[in-house]
Amino acid sequence: MTFDLAHWQTRLDQLRADHQVPGATLAVLVDGRIHELASGVLHRGTGVTATTDSLFQLGSVAKVYTATLVMRLVEAGKLDLDARVIDVLPGFTVADPAAAGMVTVRQLLNHTSGLSGDFSLDTGRGDDALARYVAACADLGQDFPPGAAFAYSSSGYNVLGRIIEVLTGLTWDEALRTLLLEPLGLTHSVTLPEQALRFRTAIGHEGPQGEAPTPVPVWNLMTRNAGPYGGALCSSAADLVRFAQLHLNDGRTADGTRLLSTGTVTAMQNREVEVPDKWTVSSDAWGLGWTLYDWDGTPGYGHDGAGTGQFAYLRVIPGTRVAVALLTNGGDARILYANLFRELLAEIAAVRMPAPFGPPARPLVVDVARFAGTYRREGVEITVTARDGVARLVYRFVGGMAVYSDALEMELTAVSESAGVTVFAGPGTGTFSGDWMPVVFSRLPDGTGCVYVGARATPKIA
Repeated sequence: MTFDLAHWQTRLDQLRADHQVPGATLAVLVDGRIHELASGVLHRGTGVTATTDSLFQLGSVAKVYTATLVMRLVEAGKLDLDARVIDVLPGFTVADPAAAGMVTVRQLLNHTSGLSGDFSLDTGRGDDALARYVAACADLGQDFPPGAAFAYSSSGYNVLGRIIEVLTGLTWDEALRTLLLEPLGLTHSVTLPEQALRFRTAIGHEGPQGEAPTPVPVWNLMTRNAGPYGGALCSSAADLVRFAQLHLNDGRTADGTRLLSTGTVTAMQNREVEVPDKWTVSSDAWGLGWTLYDWDGTPGYGHDGAGTGQFAYLRVIPGTRVAVALLTNGGDARILYANLFRELLAEIAAVRMPAPFGPPARPLVVDVARFAGTYRREGVEITVTARDGVARLVYRFVGGMAVYSDALEMELTAVSESAGVTVFAGPGTGTFSGDWMPVVFSRLPDGTGCVYVGARATPKIA
């Protein structure tokens, strides 16, 4: 099909302006060709324009790069997916020694390890930053026993990053560059700020929803050790699509070099675990690194990411060999993504994306008192109160995560209830960009109540 570049440039410009997104770049792979678009500015303070070769922070999209590195080590015979972490990293431990002896590499990849997901600690800028982070996990709690449930865990991906370092003898940054970025020819992908300075690089913007955001005071709040889970990798939109092409091309690079076997590529896209929260990133399940989607019967995979005031979105439709990457630097980016991708994927891939998440026209009446209480995991405390049949939620970043946002407060509106899962909608705000954010109450296998916000399970403690 013919990709109408002028039409999609107009739509990108319109939607970006409508949703107060300072700058955005878009790359679309269709019929074997990558089309690139850019709109707006990289920094509202300086007025530097966004170009197709500009770099943006990928945030948690980096997890799929880390997963790909792990699978290269599995193929090389250096690692067993079902090996216990302690057998690869002798001395590894967490607050629950029994759990430390059970966690496997596979569970880290598919987010079923139970390791509390948002452990943040600055261990310096040195090459030992990741080793020191993993050593500090000795005090990290479990949200549930390994393998018992799904909960998105950034902490687990840092442990994977350390496994990569130990097995390659390289830092995670060096392993990523030599084993993935260079073989793929990704010349506009870097992990360190001094490397990003060589390029036109976006800065994030923040502000109240619906208003023009302002530049953040710090380019990246995340520390050196956060690289494997999403604190470092910066890329152009086209480079991100070229990475996705590796998986679309059954593990081969553009010149035909094989980096992954067909079996490994397929395994990464297999449904490893169902997810209770099917709304935060519109995910149906999780694979080995990949978020998995089911768009009205059409399968796809991808990942979302958030940096310091920046948001990234990658979607791949293997049946039509289409991949789309959108990189943004603030504003109501999730609404821009949803509106743009709904139109774009319908035209170029015949994909019917779900309707935007939000409360029903007639709110569901549920007993909200049973959800009242305090929920806690590493880096986050959530308080739910119920009064006159109305639930209110306060979401606080604590500990090492406290630097990322002020407390978020919202009133919840019931959306649905079935099979022990009750879904509420809260107004999107702060870290959770969008019209509405899902708040999902359920129970862990041992009967403990929990709430999913941002696909992370937070157990009820009181």
